[in-house]
Amino acid sequence: MTPWLSRPLARVLRLWGLATRSMTLGARIVALDAEGRVFLVRHGYREGWYMPGGAVDPGETVLEAVVREAREEGNLVCEVTPVLVSVHYNRRERRDHVLVYRCDRVRQTEPRKADWEIAESGFFALDALPEGTTPATRRRLAEALGGEPPAEDW
Repeated sequence: MTPWLSRPLARVLRLWGLATRSMTLGARIVALDAEGRVFLVRHGYREGWYMPGGAVDPGETVLEAVVREAREEGNLVCEVTPVLVSVHYNRRERRDHVLVYRCDRVRQTEPRKADWEIAESGFFALDALPEGTTPATRRRLAEALGGEPPAEDW
């Protein structure tokens, strides 16, 4: 799907979700490899680099969602159980809460091939994050890895 079509489609799906649900729940994962590098993704339908994550599906626990998103967005396997780091309210999306998990040992089974959802992905040293890493992603990394106190808002 081309970027000019995928961005409007993503916006429509987000609005549909807000209209049909009283609250949305999402999960993101701070996924670290054996070298201490963090895995980030760049979506094809929005600007910036993010931690893998997404919506919690019906009938799924948040932990199941975060493990699934790591697998889908990065071919990542959590070799230890991810640990809940923080919970945030996303005021921009109204009624949206995001839980952030941390997994200190992930293994990538194979490189993630680019497609319409994930345009690029990779492991990055914390002192060499890619240009365009979003401010929220940087804040969550500082909270999860740098000892900053978690903010309530995303």
